Amino acid sequence: MKIFAFAGSNSSTSINKKLVVFSLRSFPNDQINLIDLNDYEMPIFSVDREKNGFPKEASLFLENISDCDVIICSLSENNRNFSVAFKNVFDWCSRINPKVFQDKKMFLMTTSPGGFGGGNTMNLAKNIFPAFGANIIQTFSLPKFYDNFDEKQGITNEALLAEFNAKILEFKQNLA
Repeated sequence: MKIFAFAGSNSSTSINKKLVVFSLRSFPNDQINLIDLNDYEMPIFSVDREKNGFPKEASLFLENISDCDVIICSLSENNRNFSVAFKNVFDWCSRINPKVFQDKKMFLMTTSPGGFGGGNTMNLAKNIFPAFGANIIQTFSLPKFYDNFDEKQGITNEALLAEFNAKILEFKQNLA
């Protein structure tokens, strides 16, 4: 199975990327394409800029989706919304292909330092991603990242780890 994985953040210390990396441990025998959103930086989307054509980075992002079987992503939350970095990639890609996620099965995650665990972004994504071709199979939000996660160990809270593992298992069962 080919997995396309990314964090919806351009932070060099992204906690969402750390969550994605942790989640990929659950797929040791699969082909993984983990990208850094910083490699897909492009001008801020506008219809005026679109008249000059599409950035190659947007096409490359869409190719990554086209080449995969499933998508695993964790979206950061900035002011109760997607990060600007992710939103810009999403905006450009949606102009090339309105079905950005190309009906691929998705494991959608969020995390944040706060107790809501990126819940606003999760709710937004769950509401709009299906209209853009996302087949969201399972979701997971990790609250209070710094209290519940260790880079070496992963999720340290036993109840949250059990929830995560159950959701990973259900996701895998829905891939068969």
